[in-house]
Amino acid sequence: MITQYTRMDAADNTGIKELMVIQVMKGGAASWGKRRLRRGNVGDIVMCSVKQCLPSSDFKKGEKVRCVIVRCKYPTRRADGSYVRFDTNAGVIVDAENNPRGTRVFGPVARELREKNFGKIISLAEEVW
Repeated sequence: MITQYTRMDAADNTGIKELMVIQVMKGGAASWGKRRLRRGNVGDIVMCSVKQCLPSSDFKKGEKVRCVIVRCKYPTRRADGSYVRFDTNAGVIVDAENNPRGTRVFGPVARELREKNFGKIISLAEEVW
């Protein structure tokens, strides 16, 4: 479960190392008191702020980017009753048309991305879980 202020790793080769979630664009919502807190899971789009990046990157620290969640520590339930969870929270930077900005995706990604029409990320990934 990814909420506001969650830190994530970047799982692509754009030069960004660490991201912080500013806003969950698509995802479920939980009501805590009077305010609604949006929660994102694998396959949801989030708006992030760049916290760490390489000096040779096209991005700068503090810049806002859109990314899709590809790994999540919180367990995700599948239709067959099994659960999948990862060791880290990670995302891939995407543009306005939901195409990845990088040319490589590092580490495993969840199979749920295929159902949410992120086939390009699936094809770039090293491993699909």
